Amino acid sequence: MTRRPPDDHLDELIEQAIVDAYNDDEQLSGFHVMIGDNLAMPFETTVLGLRVTVTAIDFLVGSGIVAICRHSGHEQAIGILDLPLPVPPPDGAEWINAFRRWAG
Repeated sequence: MTRRPPDDHLDELIEQAIVDAYNDDEQLSGFHVMIGDNLAMPFETTVLGLRVTVTAIDFLVGSGIVAICRHSGHEQAIGILDLPLPVPPPDGAEWINAFRRWAG
């Protein structure tokens, strides 16, 4: 049995996210839904040397898909493509990789 390259899997995820989308805005919305539905949250990661908890995925006009991060009672939205993922990454992180490939 031949093993598929990882890019094939990402291409399949991209197709799932944009299957019914007719323009870039609808495709972006598709990724927002798929990341939000599949990324296991909450999870912890490190941003600028601080441990933060990612509690949600949101869409902000002008920023796109963002991760809502909390630390010591403060909340900050960070672009999903700028979010450093922990090792190992949370379940569903492949959707972020698919979005990165699509956006690239």
